Amino acid sequence: MLSQVSNVRQSASATLSDSSISPVNHFQHVNSSHRTQQCPHRHRFSSSFNIFGNYLFIVLIITLYIPSDVHGFIEGIYCGTENCYDVLELVKEKATKEDIQKAYRKLARKFHPDVHRTEEAKETAAQRFRVIASAYEVLRDEESRSEYDYMLENPDEVYHHYYAYFRRRYAPKVDIRIVAVVAITLISAYQYYAAFSRYEAAIDGFLTIPKYRIRATEIAKEEGLLLSDKEAKKKNRGRSKDEIRADEEKILRKVIEEKMDIRGGYAKPSVYDIAWVQLVLLPYTLYKWVVFYCRWIVKFVILKHEYGQDEKEYLIRRYMGISLAEWDQLDDVEREEYMDLELWEKEKFTEWKKEKDAEMKAKLAESASYRRYRRWMKKGGPGQITFMED
Repeated sequence: MLSQVSNVRQSASATLSDSSISPVNHFQHVNSSHRTQQCPHRHRFSSSFNIFGNYLFIVLIITLYIPSDVHGFIEGIYCGTENCYDVLELVKEKATKEDIQKAYRKLARKFHPDVHRTEEAKETAAQRFRVIASAYEVLRDEESRSEYDYMLENPDEVYHHYYAYFRRRYAPKVDIRIVAVVAITLISAYQYYAAFSRYEAAIDGFLTIPKYRIRATEIAKEEGLLLSDKEAKKKNRGRSKDEIRADEEKILRKVIEEKMDIRGGYAKPSVYDIAWVQLVLLPYTLYKWVVFYCRWIVKFVILKHEYGQDEKEYLIRRYMGISLAEWDQLDDVEREEYMDLELWEKEKFTEWKKEKDAEMKAKLAESASYRRYRRWMKKGGPGQITFMED
């Protein structure tokens, strides 16, 4: 019995000495194995975590070991993965503009496809010739060369190099100031042409309205522009009806242009409405705007003065949400009605707006087309197919 116990002690001490585990570490090892037996899931999680950590470490080492654009060469821009200076057999620091031209001519004569005879040699020479031509295009221009040198010195700024290359390659060569001047000029010309076309359309419209045409004819006869019927017969002998009518239309058009007060969007065009003049007068316009609002605050907010005619019209236009051109298109009777209702006061305008909205709703309720529209919207409106009848 005593011999068996001694053998066990010897084997334990031998095990401890062979494994180089101290009594404290042995106790920790026993406890850890005991915890492992009690918590197998924790052990598997710890092992998986250790494997994942080792994997990340390996990936990090590989990423750091494999260089990215170490030499500053980027595929697809400039000379690709080759150095443009090496392509032309030049030294970066010593290469002058004359050296670049001489090197290009020398290599172009050597690698031009027409110099070679066989198809294989021509294909190889053509590929090399394209690289040489690309290197020459990059280095012959000072600005392009400086951008390329910057890429060589700062290889990590990949996105900047892409932007600089494609901006130079595809950006318009014309000065942006010239483009802006031409664009504003074209816009100004179109503005004047469109305004003049609207004005001509308004004159033609007045000529087709009987009351305006009769009034223009009366004014023309009073001023002697149109002759009486007897005088016209004597003067127009031998002339065709089309010629007589054309002369009459010109006279009536001239009367309408001079006598009719066409305002708003169909008014006679002015040079002050085109973009160029407005751009030149922009500082003065801003100055007037600042002065107007400062004067408004001092006179009507601080000093509480009464509104004048212009101020009242301005407030009515602002409440209605219409421009000065739209206000000028209104009839004088309609504008006077707004002034009599004192719509420049916010409370009165709100009440007037509610009444107008109620009247509009009543008219729409009586309208058959509006009732059909409402039924259509209830059934789904646009984008929905329905087979229901009204």
